[in-house]
Amino acid sequence: MAVMVETHPTLGDVQRALGSDGTYLGGGTLVMREVNAGALQGRILRTTDPALRQIRSSFDTAEIGAGVTMAMILAERDLAHLHPVARAVGGPQVRVMATVGGNLFAAHPYGDFAVALLALGARVVSVGGAQRPIDDFLRERDRAGLVATVQVPRPREPRAFAFLKVSRVKPKGVSVLSIAAHLPRDAGRLRGVRIAFGAMGTTPIRAPAAERVLEGATPDLGVLARAAAAAVEGLDPPTDALASAWYRREVAGVHLRRLLERML
Repeated sequence: MAVMVETHPTLGDVQRALGSDGTYLGGGTLVMREVNAGALQGRILRTTDPALRQIRSSFDTAEIGAGVTMAMILAERDLAHLHPVARAVGGPQVRVMATVGGNLFAAHPYGDFAVALLALGARVVSVGGAQRPIDDFLRERDRAGLVATVQVPRPREPRAFAFLKVSRVKPKGVSVLSIAAHLPRDAGRLRGVRIAFGAMGTTPIRAPAAERVLEGATPDLGVLARAAAAAVEGLDPPTDALASAWYRREVAGVHLRRLLERML
């Protein structure tokens, strides 16, 4: 079967036309690789909907269209806290194609930007306006439908959010693991802690044991060390060509501690 490309004016039109035999084309970094390899054939649907490439910023939230690319994130001064994350996604050619929405669906070991969105507690808005927390979206993403926008809370202060990508090839290698941490403070104590790992499961996943150690604590080196020691409790990292599950368990806490110490 040959590849047939259909272009629709809006994302809603694409969703109505997809059916069971269609594949949506966003930025194309993963879909086109499958097409070029002969692994994907049939109907490919895309849209010229300008709403997908819009960024709207307010005091505490940024609403980012699913078609916004990593390069567009890097060009947006109001999204400076996300610049290190976007910069970690591939090289320059990938960043002008890779989209925020596509990153939400990227299978292991890709999806570093989704790790940051999980740590920040983003909300995912689907076609039609339905919203859900990103935690729920990632658990259900195989049947989630098309994403229109992502609503991303803005950290109250720069040191409240940090991201780290660990790879064997710098600067654009695939992640052995990635970590994002959001540590809001209230009267000197940590409140609303969220820590997310990439490449430690089939989707980006939170580190609940580490979060429990940090929640309500006054941050110091001892607390951070205890959180790092608890980092992989309850997690089941994969073994793949990049690293074994054993290796990921061994190094995850080390890298988490380094990241948290940067945030003191």
